[in-house]
Amino acid sequence: MSGTPLPSPAAQTIWEAAPFQGEKPLRDLKLPDQRHPEKAHKPDNAQPKKPDWIRVRAPTSEGYKKTRDILREKKLVTVCEEAGCPNVGECWSQGHATMMIMGEICTRGCSFCNIATGKPSSLDAFEPGRVAHAVAELGLNHVVITSVDRDDLDDGGAEHFAQTIRAIRHRAPNTTIEILTPDFLKCPPSALEKVVEARPDVFNHNLETVPGLYPTVRPGARYFHSLRILQKVKELDPTLFTKSGIMVGLGEDRQGVHQVMDDMRAADVDFLTIGQYLQPTPKHHRVDRFVTPDEFKSYEQTAFGKGFLMVSATPLTRSSYHAGDDFARLRAARLQKLGRA
Repeated sequence: MSGTPLPSPAAQTIWEAAPFQGEKPLRDLKLPDQRHPEKAHKPDNAQPKKPDWIRVRAPTSEGYKKTRDILREKKLVTVCEEAGCPNVGECWSQGHATMMIMGEICTRGCSFCNIATGKPSSLDAFEPGRVAHAVAELGLNHVVITSVDRDDLDDGGAEHFAQTIRAIRHRAPNTTIEILTPDFLKCPPSALEKVVEARPDVFNHNLETVPGLYPTVRPGARYFHSLRILQKVKELDPTLFTKSGIMVGLGEDRQGVHQVMDDMRAADVDFLTIGQYLQPTPKHHRVDRFVTPDEFKSYEQTAFGKGFLMVSATPLTRSSYHAGDDFARLRAARLQKLGRA
């Protein structure tokens, strides 16, 4: 019997639940089964109660509202909201936000991530300019730009990253720029070269977890490819700061974390971040355990001992948390190291 193939159960759930515009259903990305169709039919994982050291206050400050209003006016997406960051109240109240370019829908379906999965829209050619205007209006000394994965694009969005960096340089020349990129897994080498040639101040690409957990935590990525990205950046431009981070509490052990540190240092990574994994919904990867503040302090001491210029290791550490202050310390650490050489 010929005809249109039946959609997968997950896709069918979206199709049946969503309102229609013409012949296409509209997704409500606030609903978990429509935000993460690839997870909709997975069994639930219990979400354990957070310990006291994880708790944060709800955002209410005037600074928070001002930042939110500017981002809304410019029609910009932030990873702060899309990934459900626990630090959004603190950061936005200080006028800091991590802007997420290339849309709000990712082509990957990592088991830890709360960003919506699916087929993204086409790129917005005016987005780099809007990002630059927002950076200038917020008066940022340091900005972090990240993105969804765009496996649908030949260059993975590399040119869009480069355009955004150039637009910020033009509109806010005194702002330092940190980028948190995808892995450009399916792209030619020229994609990474294009981003590096745009000269961000910090190139960040997160390894996210230990290699043994990649099949369940980050199935669309490859650990050693991500590691090679970081190494290649330093080969292309040794003056760029490189940065990478992992989450703990996913099921890794201490030895595995130390091995990741060694791998990063072999790739000449300057800055390491380690934070507690927090489970966004029951459909996401379970929390194996809550790592104590003392354990984070121990990881920090070990990482500095291995030669990182800068380390941020706390339960609430995220890639862009206190990024501006940390960049200043990172730059000072390099100058001090060069002075000793």
